[in-house]
Order: sequence, then C-alpha cells, then structure tokens
Amino acid sequence: MGIEQLLEKAGTYLKEAELARIREAYEFADRAHSGQVRKSGEPYILHPLAVADIIASMQMDATSIIAALLHDVVEDTVVSLEAVEEHFGRTCAMLVDGLTKLERIQFQSKEEQQNENYRKMFVAMARDIRVILIKLADRLHNMRTLKYQSEESQRRIAEETLEIFCPIAHRLGMSAIKWEMEDICLRYLNPQQYYRIANMMQKKRAEREQYIEDCIRTIREKLEEMGIHGDISGRPKHLYSIYKKMTSKGKQFNEIYDLLAIRVIVENMKDCYASLGIIHTLWKPMPGRFKDYIAMPKPNMYQSLHTTVIGPSGEPLEVQIRTWEMHRTSEYGIAAHWAYKEGAMVPSGSFEDKMNWFREILELQKETTDAAEFMESLKMDFFTDLVYVFTPKGEVIELPAGSVPLDFAYRIHTEVGNRTIGAKVNGRIVPLDHRLKTGDIVEILTSKHSYGPSTDWIKIAQSSHARSKIRQWFKKEKREENVQKGREAIERELKRLGYDAAELMADEKMLEAAKKFNFNDIEDMLSAVGFGGITAAQICTRLTEKLRREAEEALTLQQLTAEKKEAKAPSAEKKSRQASGVTVKGVDNLLVRFARCCNPVPGDDIIGYITRGRGVSVHRSDCTNIPPADGEEGNRVIEVEWADSVEASFNVEIEITGHDRRGLLNEVLQAVSESKTVMSAVSGRSDKNKMAQIHMTILIRNIDHLHMVVEKIKRVKDVYSVQRIMQT
Repeated sequence: MGIEQLLEKAGTYLKEAELARIREAYEFADRAHSGQVRKSGEPYILHPLAVADIIASMQMDATSIIAALLHDVVEDTVVSLEAVEEHFGRTCAMLVDGLTKLERIQFQSKEEQQNENYRKMFVAMARDIRVILIKLADRLHNMRTLKYQSEESQRRIAEETLEIFCPIAHRLGMSAIKWEMEDICLRYLNPQQYYRIANMMQKKRAEREQYIEDCIRTIREKLEEMGIHGDISGRPKHLYSIYKKMTSKGKQFNEIYDLLAIRVIVENMKDCYASLGIIHTLWKPMPGRFKDYIAMPKPNMYQSLHTTVIGPSGEPLEVQIRTWEMHRTSEYGIAAHWAYKEGAMVPSGSFEDKMNWFREILELQKETTDAAEFMESLKMDFFTDLVYVFTPKGEVIELPAGSVPLDFAYRIHTEVGNRTIGAKVNGRIVPLDHRLKTGDIVEILTSKHSYGPSTDWIKIAQSSHARSKIRQWFKKEKREENVQKGREAIERELKRLGYDAAELMADEKMLEAAKKFNFNDIEDMLSAVGFGGITAAQICTRLTEKLRREAEEALTLQQLTAEKKEAKAPSAEKKSRQASGVTVKGVDNLLVRFARCCNPVPGDDIIGYITRGRGVSVHRSDCTNIPPADGEEGNRVIEVEWADSVEASFNVEIEITGHDRRGLLNEVLQAVSESKTVMSAVSGRSDKNKMAQIHMTILIRNIDHLHMVVEKIKRVKDVYSVQRIMQT
C-alpha cells in the first residue's frame, strides 16, 4: 500500500484540492517518522498509511484521512500539536489530540494511565465521532500485524480489543471491523478453539457451498421471474460468533446449522418485502425465527429482514434481505450515515437522535473525576450486552443487560425516575427490582405526592446513569437542611469567639468568604458546612480576618512605641532573641516570621518589615517586595540580624535548568540526597525544545549549606544552571 493507491481510492469521491492536502499530510508524516520502524521491521509510515486507507474505504472526508496519516506524529515524534494545527487546521489538530495518548503525565500505575487515555479518547469521541472511527481503523491495522508482538503483548492487546474496541464497533454498527477484530482476538486468546473451528468449517465447506449454490440459483430464478434484480451471495459465519454460540449455548459444532447464510441485496425497500414473500413460498419459514429490522432498526442503525426457513434438504437456512444502502450501513455503521457534500461531512437527519448515548458519555465524564470509575461506568452502561424494551407508545429503549424498571424510568426522564412508585411489565405490576428482558413493554407508575427516591434504590438500580441521578436527588433534597445547619454552626462559632454574629454574617461579608473558598454562592458554602465539607471554624477565621488584623496591628504599633521609649542608648540597645534565630534591634517579645517571597537563610543579608497584624516579616535585603526607605511605608522597615547560632532548617526554592533526557531528574535527586539534604517538594516540566526545568524546595541550614547543594547539582551532566527562586 502506497500513497498513490490511497490517492486513487480517495480520488473516487474527493476533489483534486483535497487530494493535494492528503499528499501534503503524507509527506509531513513521512518526514516526522523518518528513521522509525515498526516491530515487523517495516518503515513506520506504512502504519498511518494503512489506517488512512481503511478510513478512505469508508469514504470519509479529507480531514479524517489527513488525521489518520498524522495520528501518531504528536505521540511518537517531536512534532507538536501546534505545528499540526498550523499546517492542517484546528479540526485536524483536535482529531489528532483526541488520538494522542497521555504519555508525559506522571501516573501512579499503568492501569491509571490507560484509564485516563480511554477517558480522553471517549470524551473526544463524544465531541467528534471521527476520533473513534480513526481509532478503530488504527486498532484494526494493529490487530492485523499482531504477530510481530510478544506473546504477552498479543494477549493483552487482544483482551483490550475484545473488551473495549469490539463493543464500540458494535455500538457504531461497524460490523465489518467488529467481526475481523473478534476473529483475530480469538486466534490469539484461544488458538486451540480458533483452529479447531476453522478446520471443521473447512471440512464441511465443499458440501455446504454446493448446497448454498443450489439455493442461490433457485432464489435468483424466482426473483427474476418477478422482475426483481439484486445481488445474492453466501455469507460464511464468522469464527468468533460460532465460538460464542458453542460456549454460551453449550452446543457442539455439528449442532450449529447456520454456518453459511444467504444474503440478498436489492434496490429498494419494496423489493425487500417482495423477496421475503418469494422465499417464504419456496421454503417453509421456521416459527419465531423472523425478525424485521427494517421496520424496527437496531439502535446501531442496522436494518435487514432476517428469516430462517427449512431448506431443500430439510436443514435450517438463514436468509438476510436488505437494500444497498442498508448493506453499506451494516458494514460501516455510523460512517455510512455521514454524507460527503462539498468538502464536508454532514450527519444524516436521524443521526443525532440515534447517537444520544454519545451525550451520555459527556454527562458521565462530568459526574466523576476518577478515570477508573468513569471506565467502570462506561463498561457497565455501554459495553455490556443490551436489552431492548418498549414504552407503552412503542418507542424502543436500550438498556444494559440486567436492568430493572428503575433504570428504565430514569432513562425516560429524571423526574419520572424520582416520582416512580411502581411499574408494570407487559401489563402486570412488578417490583422495582424485576429484571427486564428484550421485548418487554414497560410502564412506569408515578405520583406527584411521591416522597422521592429511597436510599435502597442505589442498590436496586443497575445502570450508572440511574444511580447518578438518584445520588443527585439526595444531594439536592438535603440542601435546605444542610444550609440551615451550616448557618447555625457558623453563628454558634462566632458567638463563642466573642464576635457580633449578625454583623459578620451580613450577605456582603458572607459572599466574600464564599468566593475565597471557591463556592458559587452563600448557600453552597452553608450547605458544605452543614454536611461537613468544610468546618464552621474555617469560615469564621475568614469572616473575622479583618477585625483580628486591625487588633493585632494596633497592638504591634503600641508595643513598638513603648519599647522604643524604654530603650537606653544606642550602645546598649536591647536585642530580643526569637526562637526563629533572628533578633530585632530595640524591640522585645515581637513576633518574627520569614517571608516566603525570598526565603532568607542564615548568612543572607536581611531586613525586617513591620506587617499589618503579623509582626515583623524578615526578607533578604535584595527582595523586591521591601518598599524603599524614603517611601510612604519606609517607617515600617526595621533593622534585624541573625542570632549568633541558629539551629533550624529553612525552606529554599531552587530552579534547575538543563537538557531534557532520560534519567536527568533521577541524577539531580541523587545529587541532593548525597548532600544529606531534605527535599520537601519536587516538580518538573519540559518544552518542545527539549529544555527541562526542575523546581525543588529543600531544607537548608545556612547559606554555606545552600552553596554546597548547588555545586553538587551543577556537577550533574546536562544541567545548565541552578538558581534560587525569588517570588514577586
């Protein structure tokens, strides 16, 4: 597969200008992946080219093909997302970003990283369906080349594909991709069964093919007599579907009769039903084996007539009848419902209605910050087997297997769920934990006088969607009670501290406190206090902050004035030694603290600044936060000095800059450790120019200790500079 073959395939439905953009994207990707090879030994560019070919087979738009060609450049090369956007536009960059794994963020485990990658992909998919279509094409090609992976990787990738990607392909109606991936998964997960079924099918193939050929000839002759023209072919059963039937129903291979089915593809819907009538006159239909998916399509948009008849030799024969448009939908699912028009992919009219579950993914992502919980809910609601039940008006509702009437009620509407008092299934009253089956007609009984959900409902509901709505109700319902409890708690605490509660709990002051704690409004803050999310003491500390600061400031200035009057002479000045290791000339018993903006350590030149209500703040003399002595606040500057001996450790922030390479951070940490220095915080980042910046907070005894640590770090290879951080 080369670029010319891709352009030839895309050229059947794209314009010349779009083909030129695809060629440009190929050349861009080829340069980016230059020198890279796959585990097969082939040039890496052949992989994105194959993915783009699968996308072109679905007749997707030029942007999708370009994104397929570029889907690995940000993850596996030095190319940035900004460069992709600059060359190929924002939409293409968004698609590539949705397909790029989160490799540069530190995670606790491989599983956590994988869950976050899936979360990112599904959220991107819910915003633009093309993300998952490209991802499925990417996974399909990776499965086709799985033989080059280690045995352990083969099993892991196959399990992941069967658990995540095959169900997605099914939900999107993309049966061609689903079936191929399932068969490959079976080959690597259970090779013994795979080859056993394949051999048995091969042995029976000759006799089955002759039988099917005779049936096809009979059907074709009858259809032509009626003036119906179509394509009639035999369709072999996929190995994985036979394997599932054998394992789930406990059948032997010889007991499975529909190893081959006949597919009839005609021009229009009228011919579908006419063909069905002809086939039923040829052979007797088996009771209960007729399904009309045309009148009632599957939720993944699949449409066909399915019937099983007793064939000429007395064996069951499955026949599927559909139009060409239905056949394309069956093969490519959701991709077939995007019409290519004038350089844009436009969803068909029914597309939005049938893809409501996408929006549910976005809702699910908003409701939980935990990626593992997100994936668990997703698997529960979207990747499990499904049941299809009906409303009394005949509308089909899709639910996870094992669902109960409560899940149905909340899927209809949140208020219907909250007001549920009972349920009827097929006209009979059933308990709320009754398991629903496909075909059930469900009616929810509600009452305006309902007291709302019971706490037991969370255990009864089977879908994460219903459980989430029930939890939301409890949170909202108890809000008023929590608001009242919170208000009373704050009032009690203020009175205990000796403050006027009525004055401090005025709306203006309360709203200011709420914003400080990042609450939307006062009631949110009071509710949080009521249910224990934050303490009343924390709120009261914020409410009384200004009064306490004013009182402390007045006390400090009064104390300074008194102490200076009592000072004898400059030669005999009092020096107050603080526990901090700093003395303030001429003042005794004064609170001293170290400024966090410059983090002075013993040995630095220092100066004091009288703060409003927090004693004397000690800064380095060169700190930019100290006002000039001749300015308005110059009278607040005061002389301070280090005590003769200081037995304490001081926080110092340093920034290390160097060339980003594997092991740099470890070597820097090792150097600090060898200097017997305690680290209290470390963080790092790198940019697209391979420059690394490491921020570190270390505990230092004095300036000499700091110099010694800095020198050790500077000796690490590829470290360019080490400097103290001065915060402004």
